[in-house]
Amino acid sequence: MIPIAKPLIGEEEIRAVEEVMRSGMLAHGRVVEDFEQAFAGYTGVKHGVAVSNGTLALDVALKAIGIRSGEEVITTPFTFIASANSILYQGAKPVFADIDEKTFTIDPEEVKEKVTPRTRAILVVHLFGHPADMRPIMEIAEDHGIYVVEDCAQSHGAEYNGKKTGSIGHVAAFSFYPTKNMTTGEGGMVLTSDDTIAKKARLIRNHGQSEKYLHVTLGYNYRMTNIAAAIGLCQLKKLDEWNAIRDRNARALTEGLRGVRGIITPHVAPYAKHVWHQYVVRVTEDFGMSRDELRDALREKGVGTAVHYPMPVHHQPLYRELGYRMEECPVACQVAKEVLSLPVHPAVSEGDVKYIIDAVRVLAP
Repeated sequence: MIPIAKPLIGEEEIRAVEEVMRSGMLAHGRVVEDFEQAFAGYTGVKHGVAVSNGTLALDVALKAIGIRSGEEVITTPFTFIASANSILYQGAKPVFADIDEKTFTIDPEEVKEKVTPRTRAILVVHLFGHPADMRPIMEIAEDHGIYVVEDCAQSHGAEYNGKKTGSIGHVAAFSFYPTKNMTTGEGGMVLTSDDTIAKKARLIRNHGQSEKYLHVTLGYNYRMTNIAAAIGLCQLKKLDEWNAIRDRNARALTEGLRGVRGIITPHVAPYAKHVWHQYVVRVTEDFGMSRDELRDALREKGVGTAVHYPMPVHHQPLYRELGYRMEECPVACQVAKEVLSLPVHPAVSEGDVKYIIDAVRVLAP
């Protein structure tokens, strides 16, 4: 079976973890601080604040810019639910703007229509490794005096017009879950070049503690361990190479699937450096079998796939109970019925890519 995802852990990571274990300094410490500096420097921002997972990175980012109950944050319905749930954690209201059907990222024109006097921020998701169209989004934010939060859980190393995702908005959140382009096992990072936001994020991350046993605000225990950071430092050194392999595999898949009726291969916008966290095709009715039927057929042929995501956030039972309407965001609703992720990660060989292409083609009408 060619898996849809496979974390790559080498001897370097194992030795780094062993070194931390032997040191006895297992919790947050110097290794975490080294990782924060390295990742912030790689992305091109001033501050990194490491936390224990990507969802908490979103939570800290929103808390650090002061999102409060009753305020609105515009975001996409086509994402993992943590993006929207992090807004609910603040007592705020997620306002869903539809997506661009080519890039799957939030449509700036839809964002513009959703702004109200209660809007405090736009939470942008760089989905599947493709950056959202940030220039018009930043212009909207500037016009209305609101924040832009970048959800970079799937975009490590991606670029928008030459700038890395995570360095464009006011604050960003990354995830280092095992299936991401790089991992720390579990972990996350808040990035910002704003000194005030960074200071608040560090307080929130560590019990609101400005110095030992002096607590100046409500905080939490969201800290990353030295063990996780040691893995992250090793993985960061390999990230660009791994992203290049993902790009090679993606290009080969696109070329190999070109002309297959009913398969729409991924679009890369002119402004984008895509890092292919996922390679996502659309399976339309012209293919001759449904998306789910194709998925089952590929599984029988030894090709692992996934559906990211089968249901827009506003269709989830939680959001239906909150009063969101099914008919909102029709583009996201249609895309969710058609998307299928094919293996693209660095452990996928050139032979694997050819096998995946052949497996799809033999099933095509």
